[in-house]
Order: sequence, then C-alpha cells, then structure tokens
Amino acid sequence: MLYNAYEMQRSMLASASAMANFGAGLLNNPANPFAYFGGGPVLASALEVFAHAAAPRGKPEFGLTHTEIDGKQVAVREEIVARRPFGQLVHFVREGIAGGPKLLIVAPMSGHYATLLRGTVERMLPSADVYITDWRDAKQVPVSDGRFDLDDYIDYVIDWLAHIGSQGDARAHVLAVCQPSVPVYAAVAVMSADQHPNRPMTLSLMGGPIDTREAPTAVNTLATERPHMWFEKNVIATVPMQYPGNGRRVYPGFLQLAGFMTMNLGNHMVSHWEMFKHLVKGDDDSADATMAFYDEYRSVCDMTAEFYLQTISVVFQDHSLPMGTMTHRGKLVDPAAITDVALLAIEGERDDISGLGQTKAALTLATKLPAKHKRYHMAEEVGHYGIFNGSKWRTRIAPVLEAWIATHKA
Repeated sequence: MLYNAYEMQRSMLASASAMANFGAGLLNNPANPFAYFGGGPVLASALEVFAHAAAPRGKPEFGLTHTEIDGKQVAVREEIVARRPFGQLVHFVREGIAGGPKLLIVAPMSGHYATLLRGTVERMLPSADVYITDWRDAKQVPVSDGRFDLDDYIDYVIDWLAHIGSQGDARAHVLAVCQPSVPVYAAVAVMSADQHPNRPMTLSLMGGPIDTREAPTAVNTLATERPHMWFEKNVIATVPMQYPGNGRRVYPGFLQLAGFMTMNLGNHMVSHWEMFKHLVKGDDDSADATMAFYDEYRSVCDMTAEFYLQTISVVFQDHSLPMGTMTHRGKLVDPAAITDVALLAIEGERDDISGLGQTKAALTLATKLPAKHKRYHMAEEVGHYGIFNGSKWRTRIAPVLEAWIATHKA
C-alpha cells in the first residue's frame, strides 16, 4: 500500500509539474505582454520552482567527458568492466593516459545513485585511474536474481578489487564514502586475513559510521530508539507490478529522501526561496546551480530489505564491527588482520550524519597496523556533503587523499 500510494502521488505531481512548467514558459515568452509587467515574472518564477520540485527523476548521468592533466585536455569515457545483478563496476578511461594509481571509489548504497559522487570522481581523475561501484536500484532487479545483503556487498567489493588487481601488477587504492565504510573495512579485513594478493594498498574512509557510539547524530538516534521489528513493519514495502523487481521487499528511496529532507527542512526551504529570488532577478546561473544540486539529491533508488535491515542491526544497534562480533559468511571479521593496508580516516567538523570520532575509530580497531600506516584528518567547517563534494573537498581534502596515495604507492 505504501509504495502504491507513493506512485499515485508521483503521477499526480508529474502532471502538475508539466502544467507548471508550461505556465512558466508561457509567462516568460517574449511575445507575451504579461512577461514585461505586473506579477508575470514573479508568478513565472514561482511556477518554475514548483515544476522543478515536483518533477519525476530517474538515474542521472555522470557526464564526465574530459579532464585536465598537466595542462592538457584529456578525453574520458565510461566503460563497464564487471557486472553483477545488484551493481556494476565502472571504469573512467582516460584516453591516451597509461599508468597512475588505480583508485576504487565505493559509492554509498543509501538511497542515492553513484552519481552523487560525480564531484569526487571529477576531482580525482587528473591524478588517478578511477573506478566506481555503480549500485543498481533494487526495484529494477528481478526477484529471480536473488537477495542482496551485507555479506553480498562485501563479496562484491572483494571481487571488484580482484578484477582491478588483475589488470596490472600494482594493488589498488580504495576510497569508501560514508555508508560503505563498514562493509569495505570488513572486506579489507577479510582479504588481509586471507592474504589476498589484490588487497588494496590503502583504504581511505570518509564520514563513515564505523562506531556510531561516538558522537551520535540524529540518524544514529533514529536507528537505536526503535526496535528492529519496528523498521521491518513500518519502512519496508513491496515493489509494485510496473517495475522489473515487482514483488521484491525493499526500503524505498523516497523514504530515505524524506528523512534527509526533514532533518534539514529549514535549509532546503531557504535554498528554494533563494532559487526563486534568483529567477525573479534573472540570475539564471545561480538558480541553475541550485537546480543541478536538487536534480541529483532528489534522484533516489531503493535498497533491498535484507540489506537495509541488516545494516540497521549490525552498524547502528549492535555495533558489531567495533564490538568484534561482525561476521562474513559465518566467519568472524578481525580488524587486527589488517597489517599492511594503510588507513586514512577523514571526518567533517560539522558532519550531522556521521559524528566526529565515528570514522576515526577505524584506526583504533586495526591494532596490528603500524602507526606510520595510519592517519586522521579532520576537515574544519565541513559538513557531511562537503567532505566529498564542493570547493572544500577539491582544495582542502582531495590533496590529503592524493598525498596519502602517493606515499603508499609501491
């Protein structure tokens, strides 16, 4: 019922958005006399803001066609190098450029597409041979393709690191942004325990919930103040018939988006008010920047119920990784097995999703890793999104990551 109600509302809003967009275009038409006086421009701007907010959205494109290396423009193309039912490994091939450290960016499976990290990829392209995990929308995966949980997530990361490692002699580097910090850390621990030849050279964790007992945020509180059964009964829905994954139990992306919007509702309202004022003034560039952000932010996808519920229990309620009770395929995950994978923990001072200390805990857990292979960086005046996107990421955080990779490249 929940999903069907959402789909009905989405269809109604799509129609309203189309009508509002038509009205805005009519009022902005130079041939329309109302475009030059009265409340025409104000009404057109209001309709445009509404049309943008209500429009349906699909999966965005990365759209990265080039980068600049040593002052020269280099063409970039996307290549899918490995496929699995719930995700694919995308390689950003830099035409004519050979070598460079191989960097696997593990994107969050938390309701948004991997394109949320477009700015992360773009910034690293000049200095690294970049791969990214492109997770699929669970509602697009047929039930016949089976289930997907934390164990599968870890398996995917291990398999993709093995694939990247098989392309050359050098081991890859890994960057886990937010949610994947726990399963990627576990994958590296498993690979280290097995002395896997393709275990990464470095693992960098950014704003990840390694130990949510440190500086709990509103997200952590929500996950701990209700029993596990509450989440299963109240936020899990069944994919309706019109999607390939019909019948699959999922945590819908629209619920995740609603939660994030509610957390900072005031900021989002101010952003749309500012967008409206920019449109009234004719400042299209500023308005377009806000629209581009929300085009990405509102593009959401579903997670499988088993993955979401297991994450709630393992990461937020039981604190399994820091407590030493996390398992993978029935085998205990031992952070002490990490002895030669250099760890970098990056946190934002103003992160309201993963509080200060939650990511840093990864350094403490790796008890047998020499101190010279550990580093902590706290980005001042940076929130959660700013850790991996925006000017502070580009100028203050990315150089730290690049230097860390360069120090551990042999």
